[in-house]
Amino acid sequence: MLHDSPPHNHLGVTQIRSSCASCSLRELCLPVGLNDHEIQLLGDIVSQKRKLYRGGYLYRSGLKFQSLFAIRRGFLKTCVLEEDGRQQVTGFHMTGELLGLDAISSEVHTCDAIALEDSEVCEIPFTRLEDISIIIPSLMRHFHKIMSREIVRDQNVMLLLGSMKAEERLASFLLNLSRRFSIRGYSESDFNLRMTREEIGSYLGLKLETVSRAFSKLQDENIISVKNKHILIKDITHLKLKMGNSSCIT
Repeated sequence: MLHDSPPHNHLGVTQIRSSCASCSLRELCLPVGLNDHEIQLLGDIVSQKRKLYRGGYLYRSGLKFQSLFAIRRGFLKTCVLEEDGRQQVTGFHMTGELLGLDAISSEVHTCDAIALEDSEVCEIPFTRLEDISIIIPSLMRHFHKIMSREIVRDQNVMLLLGSMKAEERLASFLLNLSRRFSIRGYSESDFNLRMTREEIGSYLGLKLETVSRAFSKLQDENIISVKNKHILIKDITHLKLKMGNSSCIT
């Protein structure tokens, strides 16, 4: 639902369909079953795409909530600032995912969102999304499913940090990335990490040295191959077994 025209210069349905045809967000923006009129309405509310350079902020903690952001391409992290000045990573977000859901209830962003690589997002003004959801009930149901998925993910992270050993946490983290890459049509076993090991440790509640040891152990057991930030999962079945009876982060 991307366009470079001013908001009052609306695109036609054909142009909207064309601009979204190759976009990984099409399942979010064009839920199955929308007719041409509904597609036009939805296309009219999505603002211009916004580019971010690596290290750039999409939004900061304390900023008034106005829009959701769908990642068109790239990778971002969300984090909060601890009292001692350290960053606590709360999530990693890739192409096709939504950012800003945590601010809906408080109407204020509770974390910073920072680009881990050059990225591009679509801005979706929330009040306009609410208005159009009244006209298109299926859109609100679709949105509720997305919110539910985020809640489940948060719950699973809490379980992960409370009950799993370091190696199990890393295995779960890698399997989560594998699944998300696969859903988007990329390789589930061959990918590059956009985050540092320190950031992974912050997210998983582990020290940098512990993360490095866990990577080394998985590599020594020939389950994965690691070269800088490149990961090759050589034995995904064995990697799943490393988690025992636990579930990976959804």
